Amino acid sequence: MAFKKVWCALALGFLLPFSCAHTDFFTSIGHMTDLINTEKDLVVSLKDYIKAEESKLEQIKKWAEKLDQLTATATKDPEGFLGHPVNAFKLMKRLNTEWGELESLVLKDMSDGFISNMTIQRQFFPNDEDQTGAAKALLRLQDTYNLDTDTLSRGNLPGVKHKSFLTAEDCFELGKIAYTEADYYHTELWMEQALKQLDEGEVSSADKVYILDYLSYAVYQQGDLGKAMALTRRLLELDPEHQRANGNMKYFEYIMAKEKEANKSSTDSEEQQEKETEVKKKDYLPERRKYEMLCRGEGLKMTPRRQKRLFCRYYDGNRNPRYILGPVKQEDEWDKPRIVRFLDIISDEEIETVKELAKPRVANYGVGGQYEPHFDFGRKDEPDAFKELGTGNRIATWLFYPELTCPSPPVQMSDVSAGGATVFPEVGASVWPRKGTAVFWYNLFPSGEGDYSTRHAACPVLVGNKWVSNKWLHERGQEFRRPCTLSELE
Repeated sequence: MAFKKVWCALALGFLLPFSCAHTDFFTSIGHMTDLINTEKDLVVSLKDYIKAEESKLEQIKKWAEKLDQLTATATKDPEGFLGHPVNAFKLMKRLNTEWGELESLVLKDMSDGFISNMTIQRQFFPNDEDQTGAAKALLRLQDTYNLDTDTLSRGNLPGVKHKSFLTAEDCFELGKIAYTEADYYHTELWMEQALKQLDEGEVSSADKVYILDYLSYAVYQQGDLGKAMALTRRLLELDPEHQRANGNMKYFEYIMAKEKEANKSSTDSEEQQEKETEVKKKDYLPERRKYEMLCRGEGLKMTPRRQKRLFCRYYDGNRNPRYILGPVKQEDEWDKPRIVRFLDIISDEEIETVKELAKPRVANYGVGGQYEPHFDFGRKDEPDAFKELGTGNRIATWLFYPELTCPSPPVQMSDVSAGGATVFPEVGASVWPRKGTAVFWYNLFPSGEGDYSTRHAACPVLVGNKWVSNKWLHERGQEFRRPCTLSELE
């Protein structure tokens, strides 16, 4: 289509990478792809080292077998053996020369190549902070998509090509990271999962004593004293001499006794008990709850009357000669604010160009990458937001979805969405990414006032990876294309 070619050529000259508030450099797909190649190179280097060690051991083994036969014969009749002058000479030669050569072979370090490669590659390795970021991303996905720990641990996610699972040790590590962040809610979830997998017979280096130690404290921090005591008792069954557990048990018993005494004289004892046994959930703001529901596909369902206002069409740019022969396919995604999707607007070749331009700037949503709810326009309390540009406020947003490699999202979360939607919490809209499309909406009313219903956010991708890029259209130069109105809300 003519429109497609012209628009993309124009857009590529002005594209701005879409960064996200919770994406780390090391979890972006571009950099993690490089890490996979780095690890592959290290595996090749390691296998070369193993071959070298095996070759060395094979030489030593042959030498040992040969000498084993020789010494077995010689020790049966030493005098007769040495009576042969050649045997006497060869014994002197072996002990003076050949054993020295064998010693050199044994001492030879075959790991030089591998260690040298490791040293070179280590500068590209992620650090503790990156590992923590990846762990937090998993926890964020768990919360956003309402996944239980067993589902995540077993790798039972929708549309996965390469199924993977978490070991008890992995679950323990996630729990420890949550613990260091004082996130006792997730500490409890993941320590319990680690314990469950060990109880089911998984062979692991993870220690039940350590798991129970973390778990009992995390439960206590959330106010469940009875469960904390039960877990501590189990710990002491495994290690009766555990110093901290014995100390904790005495403290828990002391607190329990005080609470029982207080409850006897308190008229609010039943209410207090309810508070202690209340299900532990994160105290999210209403917007956060809306955001997570929309990410799961649990958004507002339009009435039939509203749905009738949404159309598909071929758009020719108001009879623009360029687009009469090659009109653009449009779909209405939402009515208020009006959100329109343009289909087949960017080619595979142009997508690859965008990705190559974006990789050095990490313009990809990595593991659990998301963008918190925000406005694209500058509000009245931000009068100088775009002063340096001299272009005025952001009148509209054009958002490309160059690529999303994950299953198509269902409407309901019962099937678990693959994630990655752009959501509008104020109005309950979810716009799902589709490769090669773009969506458009106005951020300002014709009067120039901001449309607060356009507050939007990017959901984390559950399976696959997501690339987006955008272009903001500013007020300057749009005066005749979209004239101002007298009403603030028109």
